Amino acid sequence: MEETRRRRNARGQGELLREEIVTAAVRMLDELADDEALSLRAVARAVSIAATSVYLHFHDRDALVLAAMQRCHEELVGTGDAAAEVAPDPAAALRARILAQAGWARAHPGLYKVLHESKVHRRHGMPFKEVMVARTTEAVQRCMDAGLAPAGDAATVAIDLRTAVNGMLAQRINEPDLPWPPAVEQLDRFLVKLVGLRL
Repeated sequence: MEETRRRRNARGQGELLREEIVTAAVRMLDELADDEALSLRAVARAVSIAATSVYLHFHDRDALVLAAMQRCHEELVGTGDAAAEVAPDPAAALRARILAQAGWARAHPGLYKVLHESKVHRRHGMPFKEVMVARTTEAVQRCMDAGLAPAGDAATVAIDLRTAVNGMLAQRINEPDLPWPPAVEQLDRFLVKLVGLRL
């Protein structure tokens, strides 16, 4: 019989255990780069709890993967926000946001892969990802309003840009041996060709 090897959280601190479970899942997903390979039993072992304790917080693996991906997405958005906040103008802010996203993906290739290619995503969707779309659209619109990019439909331009950036990052993760140009140069070309920035 599997026994816990940790002290129980004090009454009312179940949320702390939930966060520990999500943290362990995030770490394991980054290593596995595949949500289907994640085992709730392995997550329980990593947190030193009985497997049944995981089910008190997540009814199945999909629910845990979604919680882990929501945390990752919030971190990814926050990284972009922090980079954009210190930029001197809207064009520099959009570029900083995109470069920050690329940097996060390079640092966490497994998580980025699961975030964009997971089977959980296909089964349930990840509505929290709309935040990134909104942030990119707002950033493109600010460039247009400041005269730093041609006027147009900011939402369409943002989707084109996100498609290019996500595709480029996914390909670099999945096909690392291709003769890739420097990432910054490629991202700058996207900003020039798709948004119309003059860098």
